[in-house]
Amino acid sequence: MNTWLITGGAGFIGSNFVLFEKRRTRVRIVNLDRLTYAGNLMNLESLEDDPDHIFVHGDIQDRDLVRDLLRKYRPGAVLNFAAETHVDRSIIGPDNFVQTNIVGTFHLLEESYRFWKDLPAEEREAFRFLHVSTDEVYGSLGPKDRPFNEKTPYAPNSPYSASKAASDHLVRAYFHTYGFPAITTNCSNNYGPRQFPEKLIPLMILNGIAGKPLPIYGDGQNIRDWLFVEDHCSALRLVMEKGRIGEVYNIGGSCEKTNIQVVTAICGILDEMFPDSPYLPHRSLITHVKDRPGHDRRYAVDSSKIHTELGWTPKETFETGIRKTVQWYLENPSWVQSVQSGAYREWIRKHYWSQEEV
Repeated sequence: MNTWLITGGAGFIGSNFVLFEKRRTRVRIVNLDRLTYAGNLMNLESLEDDPDHIFVHGDIQDRDLVRDLLRKYRPGAVLNFAAETHVDRSIIGPDNFVQTNIVGTFHLLEESYRFWKDLPAEEREAFRFLHVSTDEVYGSLGPKDRPFNEKTPYAPNSPYSASKAASDHLVRAYFHTYGFPAITTNCSNNYGPRQFPEKLIPLMILNGIAGKPLPIYGDGQNIRDWLFVEDHCSALRLVMEKGRIGEVYNIGGSCEKTNIQVVTAICGILDEMFPDSPYLPHRSLITHVKDRPGHDRRYAVDSSKIHTELGWTPKETFETGIRKTVQWYLENPSWVQSVQSGAYREWIRKHYWSQEEV
């Protein structure tokens, strides 16, 4: 049986990937997660009795722990999902982003490299290190610019994207300097089940259900390329199976939407699902707030490389994916309650409602 060390596997994308793999393949997963506010063991409760899912509460910055896990379980791959990811939090406090995304990735890389170079030749040949990153490292696009491809120069504009760009460069350097068999993926904006509700889509869903304001930055015309999380997982699986070491693969949903279009779509679904709601129409809850500093205007991803080389295409349209997402949050109230702690509510109140409406 293959063994993989997955970091950040209790977070949004990481937990969805763990569940995706467990449904499809027989693999032993050692899941290392620090369980910050966005990590939630409820994401993995279906694996509670699975002896081949080994959860370890710990930090990728703890080199001794990483070294011990590598020696004990001898994984054939390391998949790095561990990251601080919320742009707003990076603006308020960039330190955690530097420590986790840069220093943490360095420690994970260094220990994985040391482990790999001492493996027998056959195991060394098969070993892979997958680094999961973001399209935000490429900066911002104008309305008529071509989508980001793998050759687009890096131009990060937030502390979050700068920290991820630095981690990407470290991964690239370990491949080119040491021959370490690493692959990087850069994805567009993910959405779907189990996403912590500081992000746009789950925040709008839960606020809409509760009749709370739906805060949209600025004029709401910022554009993002939306990718359903299970489509992302299927792409990562193909990269693990067939991806070329040292390469970068962009993963996008080919689905550009303005923020106001996304929120309006959610409001329409809520109107349909709650025809007797006192908050109809839900779009009346939309409230424009002061724009975030350095807010990138548009992201769009060219996924032709992964399509041509590996045969991947997303299965979900935005219309089918967003409906599945709304339905999941409605059907999982205990999960929602578990993440809406007092600390989370206070963060939302301070961050969004300390800003004037525009």
